[in-house]
Amino acid sequence: MPSERTEVQVRPGTEADIEALTGIYNHYVRETAITFDTAVFLPEERRPWLLSHPEDGPHRLMVAQERDSGRVLGYATSSPFRPKPAYATSVEVSVYCAPDAGGRGIGTLLYKALFEALDGEAATSDLHRAYAGIAQPNDASHRLHERFGFRHVGTYREVGRKFGRYWDVAWYERPLGSPGT
Repeated sequence: MPSERTEVQVRPGTEADIEALTGIYNHYVRETAITFDTAVFLPEERRPWLLSHPEDGPHRLMVAQERDSGRVLGYATSSPFRPKPAYATSVEVSVYCAPDAGGRGIGTLLYKALFEALDGEAATSDLHRAYAGIAQPNDASHRLHERFGFRHVGTYREVGRKFGRYWDVAWYERPLGSPGT
């Protein structure tokens, strides 16, 4: 049976997206070890997170939505890597797709828009590196990050416990603002 192709728009996230974004994230909280959060969130609990991602600067929120229906299909973020001031030139990135939107290239579209913005930001500021932590195993995320110029820099073994077992997290890095990335 052929799949129906819909046009997808990627844009900065807004407060109007909070319900959809929370729903997508809560799926991964409940069903996977992709995030180490263990309790679901209410939309109002996620509002400070959303508001910490303005339309410009190093901390961004990009949302993919179906152009016709407006349905949110996923999102990508860049957030502070660590709270100490010396880490301000680095960001941690992540991407989440609606459970039924996987395998459609949504993550690729989101990261393309996010890294265009971050590389542009790096050209005019001292933004330097992006990092991604990927709970293992996750071959699809590994391939996505490599496609965007990330390289594996190390793995924390059994660093998180969820669903009664320990999980490894592989760490990846990517330079920002570099030609050809």
